[in-house]
Amino acid sequence: MKRCVIYTSVECENYTVGRIAAFDIGERRIGVAVSDVTATLARPVGVLQTSGLDGDALDRAASEVARLAAEEDGLTTLVVGLPRHLDGTPSDMTPRVEAFAKRLHARTDLQVVFQDERLTSREAESRLAIREKDWRTRKKRLDAAAAAIILQEYLDGR
Repeated sequence: MKRCVIYTSVECENYTVGRIAAFDIGERRIGVAVSDVTATLARPVGVLQTSGLDGDALDRAASEVARLAAEEDGLTTLVVGLPRHLDGTPSDMTPRVEAFAKRLHARTDLQVVFQDERLTSREAESRLAIREKDWRTRKKRLDAAAAAIILQEYLDGR
């Protein structure tokens, strides 16, 4: 994590900058995205294949966090996409993802925040379809693209 000091003619503002990672949690796959060090732009990183949320998902996610945190710019925060129905009510996955995020926080000691993930997979599919016609290729990248959308929405809303 790096400290950045900005001076203007009127005021001096101190704030911490650093990368933010995001996860699109699914039962069998977890999409991963990361921001740049200024926490302005999100980019997809990849997809973690798991044996389920009650299986090795936590170990795989924690390993990915450790890998990203070990890179030069580190990590400051984790954003987890929170699944909900279109009307905003919790889905069957909502409490499972909340419990997963709580365990991930305990394992990594990084701040974990939730971001509404409604329609992110549909948007990711639409964006990928523009560049990639083969649905098999799109499917491999879909969860990471959805994680990048979740992260970008979080970054834009700060």
